[in-house]
Amino acid sequence: MNARGLKRRQGGRAFGSWGVFLALLSFTAWPPTPRAVEEAPPVYGYEVVRVYPHDPDAFTQGLVYEGGFLYESTGLHGRSSLRKVELETGRIVKIHHLPPEFFGEGLTIWRDWLIQLTWHERTGFVYEKETFRVLRTFTYATEGWGLTHDGRWLIRSDGTATLYFLDPETFREVKRLRVHDRGRPVWFLNELEYVRGEIYANVWQTECLVRLSPQTGRVLGWVDLSGLLGPEDRARPVDVLNGIAYDAARDRLFVTGKLWPKLFEIRLRRKADSSDRACSLPPLMEKEEARYAAYRLVDRERDGDHLRARF
Repeated sequence: MNARGLKRRQGGRAFGSWGVFLALLSFTAWPPTPRAVEEAPPVYGYEVVRVYPHDPDAFTQGLVYEGGFLYESTGLHGRSSLRKVELETGRIVKIHHLPPEFFGEGLTIWRDWLIQLTWHERTGFVYEKETFRVLRTFTYATEGWGLTHDGRWLIRSDGTATLYFLDPETFREVKRLRVHDRGRPVWFLNELEYVRGEIYANVWQTECLVRLSPQTGRVLGWVDLSGLLGPEDRARPVDVLNGIAYDAARDRLFVTGKLWPKLFEIRLRRKADSSDRACSLPPLMEKEEARYAAYRLVDRERDGDHLRARF
């Protein structure tokens, strides 16, 4: 071995010793950097801007706004419909009744179409927007709850913590998105609306909306709508908060509920008190969540049954 080779080997051995020393030092002298804790998302309250009349017999399952009118999907077997409603007056200007075996659910506008989901039937209807003429039907693998779109894909909920993205031409599923708050799934996602790059979702059987990222599924905020419908409007039976519509041209947000006599235009206000967590995940352990969700989804089978005597 020549002198240059010997020097290279000795230098390599020396460097190796220093490398081991530095590696050990990195493990002993400084503690590992702790994983960043994800902050709780903000909670928003609301300010009522205007109140509009709403059909108290409408079991609202889907809602969308365009050009001064609301398009509404209503549920219950034998009473499900697709409607065009004048915002200012609540007057129904066009209505299509679904066959009695279908339970109407989520609704969105895609170009010149209205697309409506059904619940257990797992069948979607595509209508010509101007005439309500049925153009085609399609099917999907799980229950139909809410429906919106992001300008590229249709986005569907089924009452779980998963959102399904569909091709609006073929209705084939292209991807799924798990919705989560600090790593925990957010169940019971119901009616959906795409608002300024976010998805707003009703959380079934609560007075809460959730704002979420359509890219990551992370919850960006909770909206507490408790007290929106006053006791004077509950003299006759009403059901849960459900129905979100957005007027992008004028930045107006509308909400209502099943069998509610009013529809509200609201403006969101971030709550100053960060400890006010009326809208957040319940204090359940992860293993309990699936059991809890299964129980609640079975309970939805009775959703509206106590109201049938009214009709």
